Amino acid sequence: MRPSSKPFAAATLFLAAVLAAPASAVEAPYDRQLMRLAEVLGSIHYLRRMCGEEDGGWRTQMEALLKSEAPSEERRAKLVASFNHGYRSFAAIYSTCTESAVQAIERYMSEGEALTSEMVLRYGN
Repeated sequence: MRPSSKPFAAATLFLAAVLAAPASAVEAPYDRQLMRLAEVLGSIHYLRRMCGEEDGGWRTQMEALLKSEAPSEERRAKLVASFNHGYRSFAAIYSTCTESAVQAIERYMSEGEALTSEMVLRYGN
């Protein structure tokens, strides 16, 4: 049984709206968490699709974060690289949905929710 993505997806979209940084910002105080969230989104994107989810919108969530952050080219590249790293890390390990993959989905969903909540609480308006 796969965990529901609705609470995490909604929280990520909310985060994108709340944490919108000015385009001139070099580094936001939440960059470390945001980079990790990008990696988590990439991981979940790969794992959930592999386990049968048609389109959970994880790439769309990442695009929404990029749009709201309006990052410099360098910062955007880092965020995209984090997403791709999460995706590729699991693609190198899993080719079929296993119990271990489902457990990884659950752990990453929980981590994503925790990261999102922490950033909204600490840095949200």
